[in-house]
Amino acid sequence: MKAEAAAHIAVELTAVVVAVTADQPRVLTLRAEGGADALPSGPFQPGHRTLEQGLRAWVEQQTGQSLGYVEQLYTFGDRDRRVSGGEGARVLSIGYLALVREPRSARSSESSWQDWYRYFPWEDWRKGPPQALGAIEAGLTAWVAAAATDAERRARGERVAVTFGLAGGAWSEERALERYELLYEAGLVQETARDRGEPAPPAGAGLAMAGDHRRIVATAIARLRGKIKYRPVVFELMPPAFTLLQLQRAVETLAGMPVHKPNFRRLVEQQGLVEETGAVTLDTGGRPARLVRFRREVLRERAAAGVRVRGRTRSV
Repeated sequence: MKAEAAAHIAVELTAVVVAVTADQPRVLTLRAEGGADALPSGPFQPGHRTLEQGLRAWVEQQTGQSLGYVEQLYTFGDRDRRVSGGEGARVLSIGYLALVREPRSARSSESSWQDWYRYFPWEDWRKGPPQALGAIEAGLTAWVAAAATDAERRARGERVAVTFGLAGGAWSEERALERYELLYEAGLVQETARDRGEPAPPAGAGLAMAGDHRRIVATAIARLRGKIKYRPVVFELMPPAFTLLQLQRAVETLAGMPVHKPNFRRLVEQQGLVEETGAVTLDTGGRPARLVRFRREVLRERAAAGVRVRGRTRSV
């Protein structure tokens, strides 16, 4: 019985490959059947020495992109996941986050780099409240009101307030996954309509992805936004030499929020995260800016070293 059950389970390796280019966070995608964007992925095979080696092989084969920094995200194993092509096997998808530096273009005609805010427009607060948020909040308000009992309405209302920072609460950039899952449950993203056969959601809910790949990307965004605060992973996305302004913009790009420039630079300097290269750049449109590089010794000097982003308090 156990052998029969095991034979109907397949392991899929899925990569969220992230880069920062021109002040935009980008993910590497493929075009799936039906035209939706999908993440690079493939089955774990007997010839793969390790799960990570298998992941790297699939990404390079499908996109031409070699990977540097990789970490495991989560294992996705909902019962409705099935191998494409109708084989009927239940799929356990092991998601990975991979960080690469400044790609200029995808190296495969089948792949492309996409701004992750195309899929999550409500997550980009760099220029103030996102335009998409109005329709989303109206939809969430209707979802709360549609609850069957007063207790359920209260529970839904509290969840919406905490997740989206309503009623004077703080918007936490780390709740990206919680927000997507709430929107899915409330029927406000296209994947809900596709999976449940429900009416299409209101405009502004971002582009759908194949399968549950948007959920996997949301998991990666939440992980990365949290991790940049206590580990220097942001430097995996930076060129060998960069300005402090470029570093600040990379952090803002990932967090989807502006940071206070003097405080940010003070934090970077206090933690000894960078060191001078002795060179300057004239590509600033103004005064020459000094170039710095990541000081790798910090990895040995302390267990926690990162850059913090202050949350935004919302009005009612």
